[in-house]
Amino acid sequence: MVIGVTMINVVPGEERSSYNEILKIDGVRDVFHVFGEYDFIVIIDVNGLSEINKTVDTIREIKGVTATKTIIGAEL
Repeated sequence: MVIGVTMINVVPGEERSSYNEILKIDGVRDVFHVFGEYDFIVIIDVNGLSEINKTVDTIREIKGVTATKTIIGAEL
């Protein structure tokens, strides 16, 4: 299992539609609408790094998404 935390920016006014599309993506565990530098924080829970890459690529294809930044979790 690999956990990724992706911060997302969207075009103003596209928040609701982007949120609904993000929720449909396999591997997305949680979506949080936040205030500040980013519009959403998404928790991705998948089996490997390549799946995180595919999931983030799918998020980037959503209409209204302008930028993403992903942090990969690691076990201690």
